[in-house]
Parts: sequence; structure tokens; C-alpha cells
Amino acid sequence: MKLWILRSVENLPKGDDPWEPWYDKAFGFVVRAETEEEARKFAHEEAGDENRGTFLGGKTADTNSPWLEAKYSTCVELPTEGEAGVVLQDFHAA
Repeated sequence: MKLWILRSVENLPKGDDPWEPWYDKAFGFVVRAETEEEARKFAHEEAGDENRGTFLGGKTADTNSPWLEAKYSTCVELPTEGEAGVVLQDFHAA
């Protein structure tokens, strides 16, 4: 199995940003999977409100699956070698 790090893309255009507003959303994942497609699927299944595409009845993005789309999120394989420590902590709460 491979390790993948998924992150939200920053500086998306207003009106097409699944992470606006910023709270109750996941901004990153480290996933063990064989392929990028499988890693993105795991992240999609564990997502927060970024998968809604709306906020209080208004549209925030042109998607409700940002972890599946390279336009909205990155997915990079992590090397298995490296120093011990936290790989990712990306916590946002209101």
C-alpha cells in the first residue's frame, strides 16, 4: 500500500470554493491506498461540509465532491522514508 496526502487547493475563486466558510470542514487527509483514485474516494467518504456545495441555501462551489477533483484538491504520494513525527494536522473549528 502507498500513503497519500490530500490537501485543499488554496485561493480558489469566490463563489467556487467548497471551503468557504472555513468551519466544519476537513482541509487535509493522509490516506493509505493503492492508487490516487482510491485515496481520493476515501477522503471523499470522510469529508465534512465541504461536500455540500452550499451554505445556508447559497451556492459556495460548483461541486459537492471536491476531494475527487484535482481542481479543488491535491493528492500526492508520500515517501515511506522520513523522520518520525506528525505527517498532517489541519484542524479548523469555529
